[in-house]
Amino acid sequence: MREYLLTLCITAAVTYLLTGPVRKFAIVAGAMPEIRARDVHREPTPRLGGIAMFFGLCAGLLVADHLTNLNGVFSQSNEPRALLSGAALIWLIGVLDDKFEIDALIKLGGQMIAAGVMVMQGLTILWLPIPSVGTVALTQWQGTLLTVALVVITINAVNFVDGLDGLASGMVCIAAAAFFMYAYRIWYSYGIEAAAPATLFAAILMGMCLGFLPHNMHPARIFMGDSGSMLIGLVLAAGAISITGQVDPDSLFGGSQRQTVHQMVPVYIPLLLPLTIIAIPAADLVLAIVRRTWRGQSPFAADRGHLHHRLLEIGHSHSRAVLIMYFWSALIAFGALAYSVNSASMWIVLGVVILSAIGLLLLLLPRFTPRAPMWAQAFVPPRYRRRRKAVAESAPAVEPAAPAVEEEERTPVAVGVSGVNGATAIGARSRFLDRRKAGSSR
Repeated sequence: MREYLLTLCITAAVTYLLTGPVRKFAIVAGAMPEIRARDVHREPTPRLGGIAMFFGLCAGLLVADHLTNLNGVFSQSNEPRALLSGAALIWLIGVLDDKFEIDALIKLGGQMIAAGVMVMQGLTILWLPIPSVGTVALTQWQGTLLTVALVVITINAVNFVDGLDGLASGMVCIAAAAFFMYAYRIWYSYGIEAAAPATLFAAILMGMCLGFLPHNMHPARIFMGDSGSMLIGLVLAAGAISITGQVDPDSLFGGSQRQTVHQMVPVYIPLLLPLTIIAIPAADLVLAIVRRTWRGQSPFAADRGHLHHRLLEIGHSHSRAVLIMYFWSALIAFGALAYSVNSASMWIVLGVVILSAIGLLLLLLPRFTPRAPMWAQAFVPPRYRRRRKAVAESAPAVEPAAPAVEEEERTPVAVGVSGVNGATAIGARSRFLDRRKAGSSR
């Protein structure tokens, strides 16, 4: 566990430290496209955050290769090299798209090629546990097609959900945390070395997301772009393929083959396909395809009908919409994880039902702002503090004209406008207007 945590921390540190220089490079390179109709930010913001995330991935794999216990993952399996090859290809395609806006069909072809590169190096689905049937061995063509489809679906699901500041990286980090707990349990508790690559992939993926999140939280100073969203989607899919399609079910439980699969059904709920772990992005992907096809549009035509856009339309703030998506992702991922550990416990089902009701309540109260008690006023942001009406009503209205102008000059710049998170935010800028330029013609 210490070596996994060390790998996670190194990955997060490299990603975090490189994101600042990458942001300046993106501004110089002009990787700041014009604001589109579906965007929610107010001014051009640099992309190419996937560059820092890719180098974080490389640093994590390099450190793991030199650790005592994790070195065996590289000597006994070719999966880390397969992941690095596919990640490099998909990252290069994403970088080109962030800079030049390449066609969607070209990106789809690149995703399939990246998945094929991983399959050629051994990262593929070999068999599937099917209830009432047993463990079904797949032919080479069946495994290849299923692996490519799984990778492409996961990449696009993560890419579709990348629409708000910190949304995609946070949701994938939550899914990776649940994935890591499950894979580590299989590797450590059952002593199955085939689960070690998936555990390593999940730890590195968490580090990539955690290192990038401080720069990407609202208001974001940089976006990960397709170079980042497609990269983390591929890493998530690679881990799910590694443990779902290559860990032999018979090595986990004894008994007949059919009995083994029946016992493994609760365990495979989080990872039978990665669509369960990224259920929210996958649902958003399916709804987007159905919605666009129904309108006679291309499935790849962008619009403002995604789930996070709908949360904004019904009145939720940017930060609250992201937190609500975090909540539902964590509920599904960790609820499935808990059920896989003990499927007979009614407390788990009851807890999931109660938390689901709380989530629905949060969806129905978009304009509700909780107020902290008086003793906690100093520890919460100003928007959660109680207003002092008595002081406001008793304040005399002296010199109404001049103070109004003075107060307007001292109003902080609103979040998302020029000087905070866009192309002009290379350095620090004062949050107040310059009095000397107040009377200027500009």
